[in-house]
Amino acid sequence: MANVETALKEATTTIDGAIGAALVDYGSGMALGTVGGGKELDLTVAAAGNTDVVRAKVRTMEMLGLNDDIEDILITLGNQYHLIRLLKGRGAAGFFLYLALDKKRANLAMARHQLAKIEADLEI
Repeated sequence: MANVETALKEATTTIDGAIGAALVDYGSGMALGTVGGGKELDLTVAAAGNTDVVRAKVRTMEMLGLNDDIEDILITLGNQYHLIRLLKGRGAAGFFLYLALDKKRANLAMARHQLAKIEADLEI
């Protein structure tokens, strides 16, 4: 089992095109850990903003009566992918992994696969 810092470092070093990663509590919008980012991406602001996205999607699913789980949410920009993966499992409800990718260097399918693997090994 990996801790938060190890998991985020793994995401940014093993996923091609990774710009930054964060573990976020979507109850509060606070990032519990961040790696990467910088001038091109403020991960604290991204964590808070993407919390609104997750809350809106969860609320919409409830209103529609959809009895299903969100695996991930993809936001595609001109130069970046933003991948939000809601965590499941014991003690992980209410958290998501956030990964920003450089669109030119990233393989989206492999990034999703690797992020799922990181989630499986993550201990909160």
